[in-house]
Amino acid sequence: MNDLIARRMQKADLGIVVNLLADDELGRSREDKAEVVHADYLRAFEHIDSDVNQYAAIFEINGEIIGCLQVTFIPGLSRRGSLRGQIEGVRISHDFRGKGYGTKMIAWAIKKCRDRGCRMVQLTSDKKRENAIQFYEKLGFVKSHEGLKLILTGVLE
Repeated sequence: MNDLIARRMQKADLGIVVNLLADDELGRSREDKAEVVHADYLRAFEHIDSDVNQYAAIFEINGEIIGCLQVTFIPGLSRRGSLRGQIEGVRISHDFRGKGYGTKMIAWAIKKCRDRGCRMVQLTSDKKRENAIQFYEKLGFVKSHEGLKLILTGVLE
């Protein structure tokens, strides 16, 4: 697994990333796998790419994109002004799941957070993703808080 390479996401990667995001039951219902990348994804990428507190990562093996994730660095006053890392959008190509690449991707993200000076790393996972939750718990993440969300828009247009 030493062949796994992490790099910063580029605009040209968006089509593959959207396909990764849509590659499960939940993703199929909320992502747009059109042949041309929807303007909403392009706009979001531009915001992420221009923000020093965001890192959208691509993971490749022999030039093939097999995974992605995003790390957000969140400054805060709590915990004596701690910086925390938020890991989101973790996806691995179906053909590469269960082979240890997810563990390497999360380890990479945690190191990125440590290198940036974060005192804590957090993530969320939809409660319907039971396998993902078990995976994160095996890596040492604990269910310490109850997460709540408020959706501000209706059906995607």
